[in-house]
Amino acid sequence: MDTASQQRILGYFIEEAKEHLQTLEQGILELETSVQDPETINSMFRAAHSVKGGAAMLGYSSIQKTAHRLEDSFKILRENPVNIDQKLESLFLTGYDHLQDLIERLENSAEFNDEDAKGILQEAESNFAVLEEYLQELLSGVSSANAQPSVNISEKVKETLKQMLQLFKQSDTSENRQKLQQYCTNLGELAPEEPNWQQFISIARKAISNKKYPYNTIAQIAIREIKQAGDYLHLGNTSEIAPSKNLQQLAATAPAETGTTTATTAASVAQISVPREPRGAAIALLKSFNKQELTQIIKLISSQIR
Repeated sequence: MDTASQQRILGYFIEEAKEHLQTLEQGILELETSVQDPETINSMFRAAHSVKGGAAMLGYSSIQKTAHRLEDSFKILRENPVNIDQKLESLFLTGYDHLQDLIERLENSAEFNDEDAKGILQEAESNFAVLEEYLQELLSGVSSANAQPSVNISEKVKETLKQMLQLFKQSDTSENRQKLQQYCTNLGELAPEEPNWQQFISIARKAISNKKYPYNTIAQIAIREIKQAGDYLHLGNTSEIAPSKNLQQLAATAPAETGTTTATTAASVAQISVPREPRGAAIALLKSFNKQELTQIIKLISSQIR
């Protein structure tokens, strides 16, 4: 087979793999609901199976093995009633992340090979070993018997994410973006003393405000990462809470917030841009503050220039 044909086949595989990744991600993010629908869990099983088969055909054993491990885990869910909890969701999501990482590396590098993927594969195998063991615990009932009373953090994060998902399905309007940002602010209040959580939520909130990117792009990144960070917070692994490069990029390229200020908390302070030209500065202040706030500003300025 010539090089052009190989590249064409590789391109087909990557495009199909990315579609399968979307199926897997959506199903894992709503795993508790997914396992109750035979068609959904079957589609997740088939997605992992298809990626495994395509990778095997092309000789990418690292992708093949990782997809195979996901496939085996979905098979257990498909054939057995399992009580889905936050820990299980987190383990599945981490496994998905490893598979996504491998496929993205293949897409971005023509020189990708299994030797380069050794580190990722080792991490993936470690995670899948824990996942397999935990699935067996759940099937045997051991985990349920020893489970500690659950803190409400996981449920609150999950409920907030459901509300955010509903908003992301609606029109991309300034009002809906503000509502999504408020949900982020509410999430920040779940752990006001955790600096990693506060920093993460601040970045997520700013990323959601970035109108340079479409709703769908932001939703795919923000929802999954908030879910993962919430899992770490629930488990007490706050040192693991960190925004990805993609989320940081969305936040970094977001324009500065302008317009009318809203109620703020210690975790969220709105900022406005004030022109250097006096008239423009006055107009910006008039648009951004109410009468009482303007009176306070005037008093503060007056005290400094006397």
